[in-house]
Amino acid sequence: MGKEKICIALDVDSPDKALELTRQLAPWVGVFKIGSQLFTRAGPEIVRTIVEEGAEVFLDLKYHDIPNTVVSAAREALQLGVKMFNVHCLGGGQMMRTLVKEIHRESEQIGQPMPLLLGVTVLTSLSDQELKTDLLIPLSLENYVIHLSRLAQKAGMGGVVCSPREISPIRQTCGPDFKLVTPGIRPAWAARHDQTRITTPGQALCAGSDYIVIGRPIIEARDPEEAVRRLLLELTTSTCNFTL
Repeated sequence: MGKEKICIALDVDSPDKALELTRQLAPWVGVFKIGSQLFTRAGPEIVRTIVEEGAEVFLDLKYHDIPNTVVSAAREALQLGVKMFNVHCLGGGQMMRTLVKEIHRESEQIGQPMPLLLGVTVLTSLSDQELKTDLLIPLSLENYVIHLSRLAQKAGMGGVVCSPREISPIRQTCGPDFKLVTPGIRPAWAARHDQTRITTPGQALCAGSDYIVIGRPIIEARDPEEAVRRLLLELTTSTCNFTL
């Protein structure tokens, strides 16, 4: 397990800051996540620039719309050369099946590598109680996440975004080849912030996460590069004995 499993969330409001962080941290991490904040501020150009820098990008815009609209947006993401992007599983099986079919065909036509297509299950800020009282979902949070993961897998998606707390049950349900991307990662020395279903990087990787997403503990550190090195040290001293 190496640095390619570490994904840094560039949740900043400045393209210059995003590029600074990318150049500073690229030797230590595998993927950079561009979400709604940075994309709304800087647009597709920041994705192109970071890809041209030689870094891999996870475009985290959580598409959730009718199939035609989602496919149209996904084609643009494909053209940008991103490594992975996501849609909400709540868009339904038909939306995800159409996405997989059309993006696979499009990638072959333009000679662009097929990105990893991810389904978003339940946001890591949501609790079991909120799922029941606010969203009126009768299933337990774990069972609901498993249901959505199975729905995504049946549609042909490559994996899901899930809380690290649900890694084990999804692995048992969907098998070892289904990719799991886990936000809600907090090093032992970091604050929880607004995440509720969190765990440490070592615990997530030991449980079977393919990519761990970390933002504020790194990008808001006084020295982000030192924070990443501290993260890597935490992983190398974990009971799983990672090779980084």
